[in-house]
Amino acid sequence: MEEVLSGGNMNEVVRVGDTVRRPGGPWTSTVHEVLRRLHLKGIEWVPEAHGIDESGREILDYVPGLVPSYPMPAWVWEDSFLVTAGGRLREFHDAAAGLSVVDAVWRAPVHEPAEVICHNDFAPYNFICRDGQFAGVIDWDTMSPGPRIWDVAYLAYRLCPLVAPTNPDGRPGDSSEDQGRRLGLLLGSYRADFTASNALRVVVERLEDLARFTADQAERQSRSDLAGHANLYMNDIAYLQTASSSILGAAETGIL
Repeated sequence: MEEVLSGGNMNEVVRVGDTVRRPGGPWTSTVHEVLRRLHLKGIEWVPEAHGIDESGREILDYVPGLVPSYPMPAWVWEDSFLVTAGGRLREFHDAAAGLSVVDAVWRAPVHEPAEVICHNDFAPYNFICRDGQFAGVIDWDTMSPGPRIWDVAYLAYRLCPLVAPTNPDGRPGDSSEDQGRRLGLLLGSYRADFTASNALRVVVERLEDLARFTADQAERQSRSDLAGHANLYMNDIAYLQTASSSILGAAETGIL
């Protein structure tokens, strides 16, 4: 019996017993190989892969728990949740460093320097949580090689969060100093060897990429909602450029 799942960024996903089935693509075997190797290296909070079913869908473990969505529950914004997420991202990156797959096919572009394999969407709406605690990560199909900072910057954008006060996805009541303090916490929990300034620069680069891609899709599909998302990203970029000094000043106080 199949149960349609919803929530997070999942589309066309069903549960069958203790597994999840979703459409695959040319990249699926590469993703499954990476997931298998991560498990062999002790990263047990990623879903195990079990090949392809008779309908051509990939088979993954069903990971029980809640996938938070916007507006995020209050516990997502706790400092302890941020610190845990940063530590888990570091665990994943360390396990993925030096990992290569023969004849790999990636759904998302490769970014240089290719230091690790990036999740590319390591954010709370892709986290599995139980009792308000981080328990796992889903939606690995857009992973690809890239620099560590690429994933860290996006997690910072979504979970510090480094957004304009007008963005409804922000943490209620945050100031730029609050955002900077939490950026410092994240970089400390990740044990980053790059600066808050570099992280903020890559946040802006990622938002520029997202804005271009989303605006292009909005035009192709004639979708005003996507155009609105593109405008939201551009507004966040303008805010970060204006507030960078106060964010970076406060980041030093938040480093563990």
